[in-house]
Amino acid sequence: MNPSKGEVKEFLQKPRYVCASIFHENGADMIKSAAAAMISGADLVEIRLDALTELDPEGVRDLLKQIPHPLIATNRMKGEGGFFQGSETERIEVLLAAAEWADYVDVELQTRDKYISEIIKASKSTIISYHNFQETPPRDELFRIARMATAEGDLAKLAVMPQKMQDTLTVLEVVCRCENTIAIAMGKLGSYTRVVAPLLGSPITYASLEGEIAPGQLDIKTTREILDVFINRR
Repeated sequence: MNPSKGEVKEFLQKPRYVCASIFHENGADMIKSAAAAMISGADLVEIRLDALTELDPEGVRDLLKQIPHPLIATNRMKGEGGFFQGSETERIEVLLAAAEWADYVDVELQTRDKYISEIIKASKSTIISYHNFQETPPRDELFRIARMATAEGDLAKLAVMPQKMQDTLTVLEVVCRCENTIAIAMGKLGSYTRVVAPLLGSPITYASLEGEIAPGQLDIKTTREILDVFINRR
């Protein structure tokens, strides 16, 4: 059954946000880059707290309150491509502190249930994420992960590494069939999914300001221009 004109219009009017990933070892550079990203066309910024060489809850509060832009706070665990050096309890304490200022807190699906519950309770909104830098799990497994993540938080985020073109198509199928789901195929092979996924309904796509933070990221300007042509027409 073909969608009606009204359904097409409603779909195209749903916002798709360009998020700039900000990754620096000190807070001053993060504040500067966040401002530059917004000027370059980003809608919000992802602050990678795990990049900071000095990281504690009070310092996080002080940093984030100096970033007057919509933001996602992330303190990525080592097992999913992050650099946080402390204990799991310390990692969660940082995220709980960030929840006071962040619009979204991104926490990994593999985090212990009690910690996820604490973060959800403390946050305005949450992204429950899954990262796999080795492969793309089978389609049914990705569907299962997306369902689990959206059952917990406001948005699911799946970022996986494709080994063949079919893997990238599987990622796009997840976007089409799972609501409130960000899905990304990483690396050069999957870089096109970063602009195609929003066209299919992914609410957020990630772009870079000063070189890619994750494999296959495009820059903000390119991402913004493509989305403006196909979706955010003025």
